[in-house]
Amino acid sequence: MFSYYIRLGLRSLRRNPVLTGLMVLTIAVGVAASMATFAVFRAVSGDPIPDKSAQLFKPQIDSWGPTLNNTKEPLDAMDYTDAMALMRAHKAAKQVVSYPVDLSVLPNDPASRPFQEAGYATYSDFFSMFEVPFKYGSAWSAAQDAQHGNQVVISSKLNQRLFGGTDSVGRSINLSGNQFRIVGVIQPWDPQPRFYDVVNGRTFADPPQLWITFTRAIDLQIPSFGGRSCSDNSSAGFAGFLQSDCVWLSYWAELPKPAAAAAYMRYLQSYAADQQHAGRFTWKAKVRLSSVTQWLDLQHVVPQESKVSMLLSLGFLVVCLVNTIGLLLAKFMRRAPEIGVRRALGASRAAVYQQFLIEAAMVGLAGGVLGLLLTAGAVLGIGLIFAPQIARLAHVDLTLLGLTVVLAVAATVIAAFYPTWRASRVQPAWQLRAN
Repeated sequence: MFSYYIRLGLRSLRRNPVLTGLMVLTIAVGVAASMATFAVFRAVSGDPIPDKSAQLFKPQIDSWGPTLNNTKEPLDAMDYTDAMALMRAHKAAKQVVSYPVDLSVLPNDPASRPFQEAGYATYSDFFSMFEVPFKYGSAWSAAQDAQHGNQVVISSKLNQRLFGGTDSVGRSINLSGNQFRIVGVIQPWDPQPRFYDVVNGRTFADPPQLWITFTRAIDLQIPSFGGRSCSDNSSAGFAGFLQSDCVWLSYWAELPKPAAAAAYMRYLQSYAADQQHAGRFTWKAKVRLSSVTQWLDLQHVVPQESKVSMLLSLGFLVVCLVNTIGLLLAKFMRRAPEIGVRRALGASRAAVYQQFLIEAAMVGLAGGVLGLLLTAGAVLGIGLIFAPQIARLAHVDLTLLGLTVVLAVAATVIAAFYPTWRASRVQPAWQLRAN
């Protein structure tokens, strides 16, 4: 009977092509609008590192006190004093401090002009903690961190530009007038959102191209290319800046087990209490330990416009479904005489339900196929609504295509329940007498 109902559905759709086309177009437009905005929302709200998001934690310490920090939360970043104290204590399995840098790259070819590239000054644990994939070489060692080594890891894109994509491990690169030795080249890597650097406004920025040793960057007094917050401007020079209460560093710790996270939280509380007893803090400092997902929620990383557009598109889909209900009702009730004859010949209401819901599913399938094309076009034009750094994240993949078809079919079948119910209530005797 299923194949028979499909043949009946196809015959019915061909019987009134204008009405059928209008229903298909209505479903396709509504689904495409929803899927295009969903593609953006999915990109900006997903878990950037699902394998380890429950093991990576962002510690926070309120080093300013209630006079300067009138919020209920500790500061988003750390000052140099606290960050280095936590690094020396090494209470986590792995830990990393980093800050963004912008360096001038001087190619070995004299005919090539220097250019700027963004990156990070960080520690060796950065690459294993954040699952950075390598194409050539590897990260530098912890010993080289301690020795203030001049190592650098570069992206495959920068490696292609400088060395034609060949293995450049062991070669030197001039960064802002200082020689660094390449120890690794990473494969394309760009977790979105960029959870490890939310506070500097680079959550959805283009991926970084190089990473240098943090200790060497401090020796060279390379300034931060990100934001910094200071309670005053009394610090003198870079050395004074390091000793000031300016917060500008991002600190992350890897804590594989819940017990390790609980122990680290106790350590943070103990550290803050020690700073208070030592007289550095004259207040009871607030501390916080957030996992990756908790940190992203705390920072409200998902852009407000993506949430609003998602709600608007869902509202538009509901409007399309209401119109589809009206069209299906008109289509089904026009066939009341046919339904009456079928019921008089012994067809049950369940059979009528099955026939018309299958027919609605075919309309939804056709709308889903057309919706695929409209969704692809909408994703390409999403930059007209969202900022470029957000729009570039939206992409069409098999998951999105499958969801488009499933949503179209499911939405149409749901919309068909009321028209089908009305059709199943047709009285056979009245229809036979009227015709």
